[in-house]
Amino acid sequence: MRHLFTRLALLALAAASLPACAHDFDADRRGGPNSNAIGSVQLGPRPFFLAGDMADSNLKRRLQHCAATREHFKPTLFSIGHRGAALQFPEHTKESYEAAARMGAGIVECDVTFTKDKELVCRHAQNDLHTTTNILATPLASKCVKPFTPAVFDAAGTLVAPAAAECRTSELTLAEFKTLRGKMDAANPRGRTVAEYMAGTPNFRTDINAGPTSGTLLTLKEAIALFKQLGVKMTPELKSPSVPMPFDGFTQAALAQKMIDEHRAAGVPARDVWAQSFDINDVLYWVRNEPAFGRQAVYLDDANVVADLPTFEQLKAYRAAGIRIVAPPLFALLTADTSGNILPSQYARNARAAGLDIITWTLERSGILADGDNGFYFQTFDAAVKREGDVYRVLDVLAEQIGVLGVFSDWPATTSFYANCTGQK
Repeated sequence: MRHLFTRLALLALAAASLPACAHDFDADRRGGPNSNAIGSVQLGPRPFFLAGDMADSNLKRRLQHCAATREHFKPTLFSIGHRGAALQFPEHTKESYEAAARMGAGIVECDVTFTKDKELVCRHAQNDLHTTTNILATPLASKCVKPFTPAVFDAAGTLVAPAAAECRTSELTLAEFKTLRGKMDAANPRGRTVAEYMAGTPNFRTDINAGPTSGTLLTLKEAIALFKQLGVKMTPELKSPSVPMPFDGFTQAALAQKMIDEHRAAGVPARDVWAQSFDINDVLYWVRNEPAFGRQAVYLDDANVVADLPTFEQLKAYRAAGIRIVAPPLFALLTADTSGNILPSQYARNARAAGLDIITWTLERSGILADGDNGFYFQTFDAAVKREGDVYRVLDVLAEQIGVLGVFSDWPATTSFYANCTGQK
């Protein structure tokens, strides 16, 4: 998955042009003048249910004491709203972002891609409109690069070909994009009709907050304005385009620059922005060309299994090139012993030894934990997870033993509660 030699060559090139500057991450975590604009947050019952569900431990008693005695909870930069609050609201919508802020997320994410007229919008991928919006049920379905095709079954009812579609923001003007409504990200591969295909929401999520008058899609400019109003900081993620670049003369470098320019034009200081990308070239572009923003640019790790993770030498090369923060998936940072203890992984130790700070993703995205089959995010420590309350054991190792800066969550109330009760900033 990695092209080691190409990446190391890029890193060596970037290192030569680095500014010599230090960065106070603790000051960032304390927040700016608007960091508590949302006031006392609304956690709802879930964090308290999870604490009650824990097996007896010092951590459980600490969290339950906090639940019983603390009257107010505040926003925290430890809690990062992943696509907003995607467990129960359509991702990357106004409603999802507002929910994340109300649950105490001090940082909220807009994944950034572009439309046909090169306007920046918030979507997880350039080509996900068929699963995250109602486009297939609108006249704009005619603009999809791959129109909806229904599932095909044989005479015995066995699925022969799954339902499929592909719809891209780059096929729509901004005005057309804004006519769509967000829905829960899902598709039913067995759908014979558009309605059936669109009705695939996993059973651990809900469509209750995805009605026809909600799901408000946003441009990046609108998201920035909303985040400023909510008093949260920002972590825009530049998505890899689904179309060849340059796109009608629009280069990848111009895209990376435009994302930063829109924050600057809105008066957002660099210290309030954690620009992210899975593409190391984007991160190095910010390091070289936008050093104020590049100092806390985040290199997202695309590992699918432990074997894909970078070596200690690679991690040191990232740091030498000016990358200060890496963001791997949860499984990269954790392991478990035969006694059921959750422990820091070798990668976690290597990253800290290389001088890197860490953010991780994504909590509250794996459904029911007690079923023992928690998939991608839990693959290295699933044997140690026995109940829903074990999510706090995960957070405690990440915070206390590894020292991560923050945790992306689909339901930020959980991370906000933990951070408030344990003193995380």
